[in-house]
Amino acid sequence: MKHKYLDLITVGFVTVLLLSNITSAKIITLSGISFDGGTILFPLAYLFGDILTEIYGLAQARRVIWLGFGANILMVLTFMIVGLLPPDPTWGLQNSYEAILGFVPRIVLGSLTAYLIGEFLNAIVLDKIKKKTDEKYFWLRAIGSTIIGQFFDTTIFLLIAFGGILPWNLIGLIWVTNYIFKIGIEIVFLPLTYKIVKQLKKTEQTAN
Repeated sequence: MKHKYLDLITVGFVTVLLLSNITSAKIITLSGISFDGGTILFPLAYLFGDILTEIYGLAQARRVIWLGFGANILMVLTFMIVGLLPPDPTWGLQNSYEAILGFVPRIVLGSLTAYLIGEFLNAIVLDKIKKKTDEKYFWLRAIGSTIIGQFFDTTIFLLIAFGGILPWNLIGLIWVTNYIFKIGIEIVFLPLTYKIVKQLKKTEQTAN
Protein backbone atom coordinates (compact mmCIF):
# COMPACT_ATOMS: atom_id res chain seq x y z
CA MET A 1 0.00 0.00 0.00
CA LYS A 2 1.40 3.38 -1.05
CA HIS A 3 1.14 6.47 1.13
CA LYS A 4 1.71 9.86 -0.45
CA TYR A 5 2.46 11.91 2.68
CA LEU A 6 3.61 9.36 5.25
CA ASP A 7 7.29 10.12 4.69
CA LEU A 8 6.75 13.87 5.14
CA ILE A 9 4.80 13.35 8.36
CA THR A 10 7.51 11.00 9.64
CA VAL A 11 10.26 13.53 8.91
CA GLY A 12 8.24 16.29 10.58
CA PHE A 13 7.61 14.13 13.63
CA VAL A 14 11.27 13.17 14.09
CA THR A 15 12.50 16.73 13.44
CA VAL A 16 10.16 18.16 16.08
CA LEU A 17 11.35 15.52 18.54
CA LEU A 18 15.05 16.24 17.99
CA LEU A 19 14.68 20.02 18.18
CA SER A 20 12.55 19.74 21.32
CA ASN A 21 15.21 17.69 23.10
CA ILE A 22 17.99 20.15 22.25
CA THR A 23 16.04 23.27 23.20
CA SER A 24 14.88 21.71 26.48
CA ALA A 25 18.33 22.54 27.86
CA LYS A 26 17.15 26.12 28.40
CA ILE A 27 14.60 27.13 31.04
CA ILE A 28 12.55 30.12 29.89
CA THR A 29 10.53 32.55 32.02
CA LEU A 30 7.81 34.66 30.42
CA SER A 31 5.54 36.84 32.57
CA GLY A 32 6.63 34.90 35.65
CA ILE A 33 5.84 31.51 34.07
CA SER A 34 8.76 29.07 33.78
CA PHE A 35 9.04 26.25 31.24
CA ASP A 36 11.72 24.43 29.29
CA GLY A 37 12.43 25.56 25.74
CA GLY A 38 11.33 22.26 24.24
CA THR A 39 7.76 22.95 25.36
CA ILE A 40 7.37 25.46 22.53
CA LEU A 41 7.65 22.82 19.83
CA PHE A 42 7.07 19.43 21.47
CA PRO A 43 3.23 19.54 21.49
CA LEU A 44 3.42 19.26 17.70
CA ALA A 45 4.84 15.76 18.16
CA TYR A 46 1.53 14.72 19.69
CA LEU A 47 -0.38 16.31 16.82
CA PHE A 48 1.76 14.30 14.41
CA GLY A 49 1.14 11.23 16.57
CA ASP A 50 -2.63 11.74 16.42
CA ILE A 51 -2.51 12.10 12.65
CA LEU A 52 -0.32 9.03 12.25
CA THR A 53 -2.59 6.80 14.31
CA GLU A 54 -5.79 8.22 12.85
CA ILE A 55 -4.75 7.96 9.19
CA TYR A 56 -2.19 5.18 9.02
CA GLY A 57 -3.11 2.99 11.99
CA LEU A 58 -1.51 1.93 15.24
CA ALA A 59 1.10 -0.34 13.65
CA GLN A 60 2.47 2.44 11.44
CA ALA A 61 2.42 4.90 14.35
CA ARG A 62 4.48 2.47 16.40
CA ARG A 63 7.02 2.21 13.59
CA VAL A 64 7.43 5.98 13.42
CA ILE A 65 7.73 6.22 17.21
CA TRP A 66 10.59 3.74 17.11
CA LEU A 67 12.23 5.70 14.26
CA GLY A 68 12.11 8.79 16.45
CA PHE A 69 13.64 6.81 19.30
CA GLY A 70 16.53 5.69 17.09
CA ALA A 71 17.15 9.22 15.80
CA ASN A 72 17.37 10.52 19.36
CA ILE A 73 19.82 7.81 20.37
CA LEU A 74 22.04 8.74 17.41
CA MET A 75 21.83 12.43 18.34
CA VAL A 76 22.83 11.99 21.97
CA LEU A 77 25.66 9.60 21.12
CA THR A 78 26.99 12.10 18.58
CA PHE A 79 26.87 14.94 21.12
CA MET A 80 28.68 12.80 23.69
CA ILE A 81 31.42 11.61 21.32
CA VAL A 82 32.05 15.10 19.93
CA GLY A 83 32.17 16.47 23.49
CA LEU A 84 34.77 13.90 24.52
CA LEU A 85 37.06 14.52 21.55
CA PRO A 86 39.90 16.99 22.27
CA PRO A 87 39.07 20.53 21.11
CA ASP A 88 41.37 22.65 18.99
CA PRO A 89 43.41 24.89 21.34
CA THR A 90 42.36 28.02 19.41
CA TRP A 91 38.63 27.23 19.54
CA GLY A 92 38.03 28.16 23.16
CA LEU A 93 34.36 27.13 23.36
CA GLN A 94 34.64 23.65 24.90
CA ASN A 95 33.10 24.78 28.18
CA SER A 96 30.21 26.42 26.33
CA TYR A 97 29.65 23.25 24.31
CA GLU A 98 29.60 21.12 27.47
CA ALA A 99 27.35 23.60 29.30
CA ILE A 100 24.67 23.41 26.61
CA LEU A 101 25.00 20.13 24.72
CA GLY A 102 26.71 18.36 27.62
CA PHE A 103 23.44 18.68 29.52
CA VAL A 104 21.45 17.16 26.68
CA PRO A 105 22.16 13.43 27.39
CA ARG A 106 20.22 13.51 30.68
CA ILE A 107 17.45 15.48 29.02
CA VAL A 108 17.33 12.98 26.16
CA LEU A 109 17.26 10.06 28.60
CA GLY A 110 14.27 11.64 30.30
CA SER A 111 12.73 12.57 27.01
CA LEU A 112 13.19 9.14 25.46
CA THR A 113 11.70 7.34 28.44
CA ALA A 114 8.82 9.79 28.68
CA TYR A 115 8.46 9.84 24.90
CA LEU A 116 8.12 6.08 24.52
CA ILE A 117 5.58 5.79 27.33
CA GLY A 118 3.68 8.96 26.42
CA GLU A 119 3.56 8.42 22.66
CA PHE A 120 2.61 4.75 22.90
CA LEU A 121 -0.14 5.59 25.40
CA ASN A 122 -1.34 8.40 23.14
CA ALA A 123 -1.49 6.09 20.13
CA ILE A 124 -3.07 3.17 22.00
CA VAL A 125 -5.72 5.30 23.71
CA LEU A 126 -6.59 7.08 20.46
CA ASP A 127 -6.87 3.76 18.64
CA LYS A 128 -9.09 2.24 21.35
CA ILE A 129 -11.42 5.27 21.46
CA LYS A 130 -11.58 5.21 17.66
CA LYS A 131 -12.78 1.60 17.70
CA LYS A 132 -15.24 2.26 20.54
CA THR A 133 -16.81 5.26 18.78
CA ASP A 134 -16.86 3.66 15.33
CA GLU A 135 -14.43 6.35 14.07
CA LYS A 136 -16.71 9.19 15.22
CA TYR A 137 -15.82 12.07 17.58
CA PHE A 138 -12.24 12.65 16.49
CA TRP A 139 -12.02 15.56 18.97
CA LEU A 140 -12.70 13.16 21.84
CA ARG A 141 -9.94 10.72 21.00
CA ALA A 142 -7.46 13.46 20.04
CA ILE A 143 -7.88 15.38 23.30
CA GLY A 144 -8.46 12.32 25.50
CA SER A 145 -5.36 10.53 24.27
CA THR A 146 -3.25 13.67 24.71
CA ILE A 147 -4.48 14.22 28.28
CA ILE A 148 -3.32 10.74 29.25
CA GLY A 149 -0.15 10.64 27.16
CA GLN A 150 1.04 14.10 28.16
CA PHE A 151 0.41 13.44 31.86
CA PHE A 152 2.89 10.57 31.89
CA ASP A 153 5.22 12.24 29.38
CA THR A 154 5.52 15.49 31.35
CA THR A 155 5.88 13.79 34.73
CA ILE A 156 8.51 11.26 33.69
CA PHE A 157 10.52 13.78 31.66
CA LEU A 158 10.80 16.37 34.43
CA LEU A 159 11.70 13.81 37.11
CA ILE A 160 14.52 12.29 35.05
CA ALA A 161 15.79 15.44 33.31
CA PHE A 162 15.70 17.90 36.19
CA GLY A 163 15.23 15.92 39.43
CA GLY A 164 18.02 16.88 41.86
CA ILE A 165 19.17 19.68 39.54
CA LEU A 166 16.35 22.20 39.76
CA PRO A 167 14.44 23.08 42.96
CA TRP A 168 11.36 20.86 43.39
CA ASN A 169 9.03 23.85 43.60
CA LEU A 170 10.36 25.02 40.22
CA ILE A 171 9.90 21.51 38.77
CA GLY A 172 6.31 21.53 40.05
CA LEU A 173 5.69 24.91 38.46
CA ILE A 174 7.20 23.76 35.15
CA TRP A 175 5.02 20.61 35.29
CA VAL A 176 1.81 22.60 35.66
CA THR A 177 2.83 25.09 32.97
CA ASN A 178 3.98 22.42 30.50
CA TYR A 179 0.95 20.19 30.98
CA ILE A 180 -1.61 22.97 30.61
CA PHE A 181 0.27 24.43 27.64
CA LYS A 182 0.48 21.08 25.82
CA ILE A 183 -3.22 20.32 26.30
CA GLY A 184 -4.05 23.87 25.29
CA ILE A 185 -2.06 23.53 22.06
CA GLU A 186 -3.96 20.34 21.24
CA ILE A 187 -7.28 22.16 21.69
CA VAL A 188 -6.20 25.31 19.80
CA PHE A 189 -4.90 23.31 16.84
CA LEU A 190 -7.86 20.91 16.81
CA PRO A 191 -9.72 22.67 13.93
CA LEU A 192 -6.52 22.55 11.84
CA THR A 193 -5.93 18.92 12.82
CA TYR A 194 -9.48 18.12 11.70
CA LYS A 195 -8.80 19.65 8.28
CA ILE A 196 -5.47 17.85 7.89
CA VAL A 197 -6.98 14.50 8.88
CA LYS A 198 -9.92 14.97 6.54
CA GLN A 199 -7.68 15.93 3.63
CA LEU A 200 -5.19 13.14 4.29
CA LYS A 201 -7.93 10.53 4.46
CA LYS A 202 -9.19 11.69 1.09
CA THR A 203 -5.72 11.96 -0.48
CA GLU A 204 -4.31 8.69 0.85
CA GLN A 205 -7.43 6.75 -0.14
CA THR A 206 -7.18 8.21 -3.64
CA ALA A 207 -3.49 7.30 -3.82
CA ASN A 208 -4.38 3.68 -3.13
